[in-house]
Amino acid sequence: MRTTVFALAASLAALASAKEKAVDMKAKAELYDSGARHEHIMALKHQTWAELDAAGVYDSTQYKKFPSSKLDYVPCTKGYASYIANDPKYTFRCNNLDLYDFKTHAELGSGSGRGAGSWGWTSPKGREFVAIAQEDGTAFAEVTKKGKLVYLGRLPQYTTAAPSLWREIKGYKSYILIGSEAVNHGVQIFDLAKLQDVDPASPKVFTNENDLDGWWNEGLPVGRSHNVVTNEEKKYGVAVGFQPRTGPLRAGLVFFDLTDPKNPKTLGGSGEDGYVHDAQCIVYRGPDRKYYGKDICYGYDEDSLTIFDVTDKQNIRIISNTSYEGASYTHQGWVLDPNWQQYLILDDEYDEYDAAGLGADGYPITYIWDISSLEKPKQTGYYKGLRRGIDHNQFVHNGFSYQSNYGLGLSILDLRSVPFDPTGKRIKEVAYFDIHPEDDNAPGGGNVTFTGTWSHYPFFPSGYIVINTMDRGAFVVKRTPASWWPF
Repeated sequence: MRTTVFALAASLAALASAKEKAVDMKAKAELYDSGARHEHIMALKHQTWAELDAAGVYDSTQYKKFPSSKLDYVPCTKGYASYIANDPKYTFRCNNLDLYDFKTHAELGSGSGRGAGSWGWTSPKGREFVAIAQEDGTAFAEVTKKGKLVYLGRLPQYTTAAPSLWREIKGYKSYILIGSEAVNHGVQIFDLAKLQDVDPASPKVFTNENDLDGWWNEGLPVGRSHNVVTNEEKKYGVAVGFQPRTGPLRAGLVFFDLTDPKNPKTLGGSGEDGYVHDAQCIVYRGPDRKYYGKDICYGYDEDSLTIFDVTDKQNIRIISNTSYEGASYTHQGWVLDPNWQQYLILDDEYDEYDAAGLGADGYPITYIWDISSLEKPKQTGYYKGLRRGIDHNQFVHNGFSYQSNYGLGLSILDLRSVPFDPTGKRIKEVAYFDIHPEDDNAPGGGNVTFTGTWSHYPFFPSGYIVINTMDRGAFVVKRTPASWWPF
């Protein structure tokens, strides 16, 4: 059966013009290795956020609370879900996703809000807990059986670090790893299992001095990282984008052992391709027999998809380094199936803003890659979003891509056709929830700007999805009962 699928996929891919290309080494040196493009994007974000801050947007106390005692949930009806009747500020565009709860950042214990990353954990007894990154730390909450967000407490940013909006989280068993762009922050390691004993009537403010289960910093030249990644099967964590670019590993990949999370040890790293913005590191299982069973990192390296063999942490090597037409800032991606890694998708955070390539009209692009050969990946197709905006973090679960696309909110794409048609022409958006109604009337249905949501957590067995937003707080949504697509 797989042979038939491969043959069909190959014939369809041949009909689509290939978009991958060699890395432009001149542009790489001038724009990317120098840090010029990254610094420009960060400056644009800071400018946008300063303007929003001056306008009072980040004061989350201004947003009205969700009336949980009166509403079980708000159904998405005729394309909208509203928890304050006839108020456009609380009327959200949607399709096939219902709103179960909303908590402001202030309700989640933050003094300054500004949400960033998020991650979750499901206990052996089925309780679902979520970590919500904010500028001044990480909030903890439980998602109840009825989809309500119950605040349990928070962990401030590391003691020696200043607040920072850039705060990313990944999970390792019951632990979470929290990294930040703040100098001297390191990586906080915290066991979410502690939350099982917290009384919601008395939320707990945990401390770095007494409650961290581990802390790792030795591989970070100045204690900052752009993101953290984990590989549970191989029991390690990875920091990426750890400035400065002139450091020993050039802000690439640095690995640390999590066999004992209380005592993480640096394993090695690589700066061969320079700065790595994000990555997914997993054991390779797929059609490329040469690498089957190897420890692989798919790196999203600003101007390219770079695939690393990281089996030997002291001798990491690049398998391939491939760019694509319209590449402006290769941001993040995910394999479609970790158990058979034939395809992955990636997003470019700047092509819409830069008006480059397929993203020139401002509609977010999901790029499809055939990785049947890790040495020669092919960009076989793409999906263009239905509303204008910028894409950010996406995760694939059971054949669906869950995407946080800034002001557009959460978009869910059905990718199950990709193995049969890798051009992307059969990909469909099956659901979305727009958390930023302020730009609903903009041309194309959204603004191409850096506000809204960076991340969400879509892996809870219950089907509840927590969306973390920069300005308001955290939303809980779930598939409309009558919709057909599976969890």
